This record gives sequence, C-alpha cells and structure tokens, in this order.
Amino acid sequence: MSEFQDSAIAHTTTGTPRWVGLAVAVLGGVSLLSLGVGWSALNQAKSIEQTTQASVKANNDALAQRLAKEDDINQQLQSDLKVVTDKLNVTHADLVAARNLNKNATVAVDKKVDNLATSVKAELATKASSDDVNRLNGDVTGVKTDLDATKNSIQMARSEMGTLIARNHDEIDQLRRMGQRDYFEFTVQRKGGATKVGSIQIELKDTNTKKNRYTINVFADDNSFEKKDRSVNEPIFFYTGGTRTALELVVNKVTKSTATGYLSIPKGAGATSASTATSGQ
Repeated sequence: MSEFQDSAIAHTTTGTPRWVGLAVAVLGGVSLLSLGVGWSALNQAKSIEQTTQASVKANNDALAQRLAKEDDINQQLQSDLKVVTDKLNVTHADLVAARNLNKNATVAVDKKVDNLATSVKAELATKASSDDVNRLNGDVTGVKTDLDATKNSIQMARSEMGTLIARNHDEIDQLRRMGQRDYFEFTVQRKGGATKVGSIQIELKDTNTKKNRYTINVFADDNSFEKKDRSVNEPIFFYTGGTRTALELVVNKVTKSTATGYLSIPKGAGATSASTATSGQ
C-alpha cells in the first residue's frame, strides 16, 4: 500500500509540464517590464509637470513685469497729459486776454475815426472854400492812414513786458510811427565779431536755420552775457545803466552766417545811445 502511494506521488510530480514554469517566468518578466515602464512613465509625467509649472511661472512673472511696466507708462502719460492740459489752460487764458485787448483797441480806433469825421463835417459846414475842403480831406486821409497802421500793429504779438513784437521791417516802421520806443535795425555776421547796435554790442555765435534758433553774446555796460538757443521773434529783455525800462532785442531772421533783427529802447531813455546807433548804422 505504501509503495503504491509513493509510486503515484512520484508519477504525479514527474508529470508536471515545463511550459507552466516558463509561463510563470514569462509572466514575471512581463510584470517587471510593466513595472519598469510604469515607473518611467511616472517619472516622465512628473518631469513634464515640473517643466510646465516652471514655464507657467515664468510666463506669469513676465506678464506681471509687463503689466507693471505698462502701469508706469500709463502713469507717465497721465502726468504728461496733466502738464499739457495746464499749459493749454494758460494759453487759452492768454488768448482770451489778447482778443479782449485787440477788441478794445479796435473799438477805440473806430470811435476816434467817427469823432474825426464828425469834427470834419462840422468844420466843413462853417468853411465853404474849396481850399479848406481839400486841406481837410487831406488831413482826414492822413489820419486814416495812421489809424490803419495802428490797427495793423495791434494784430502783432505782445511780449510778457507788454511790448509789441515786430516780425519784419514794415512792422518795425509801424512801431516807430507809434512813437513809444526807439528802434535800431541790425544784421550781424557770425564770423564778423561784435557789432555795435545803439549803446550795446552783439556777437552772433551760432545759428540753426532748420529750427529758426540762434545763440548770441550781448555786451553792455562792460559786461557780457550769452543768450543760448533762442527762437526767432522771441524778445530778449535786459537793463543797462541809467534805464529803468528794459531794452528789448529781437532777431527776426537767421541764415547760416547772419542774424537780422532790431534793438528797441525806451523813448528818450538813451539820446546818447540813439545818436551812437545812428552813426554806427
């Protein structure tokens, strides 16, 4: 009985197929390979996630910097806009004041013409001779011419000192006829040294014809001062000994080598200066 059982067990053990072991080995290898692939995939996923997070963070930082920069630019633009607005308000106020001044002056001139016409009519009523009529008509024509010149001069720009700024020879003549100041015209050469104008001397240092700007030296009372990068038709005010009212220097035109303009001094403030300037011209 015992021998039969041992024989049966031995037969059973001997009869187990080899493919079972191979299958188990293959399944184990596949399992290990799957684990390796899964582990590699997990590591790759983590790496991709870290890269994505880093890229998102970099983009967020760049966006934050860009927003901060645009905010600074916006604040600067708002500041510039406020400055421009303030300047426009001042310019508008000056324009309104200038218009009111021109309006008042024009009204005064028209009133003067009307009064003169009334006076002429009254005088004609009492004097019947043709000679008187012709003489009065000539007077009226002359007065109207002066008044027209005065009207034209009113349209000139005014400086901060209240003086009218002439832009050419004809407007300088109009200012002369008004009789408020003396005017001395000049043309100074850039390489010609100092040029005497009235009681002062001026020396042209540089010109910029594209921007209508220039630089000059002014010599007065044994002193000199430089007026750098000034604009055409921009008045330059300064004082000399014995004058309480400022002298005014205006350059109307610049070329590559010359500057043309005028010197304006208070009426009667420089008889000596006037005679000197006349002889110098």
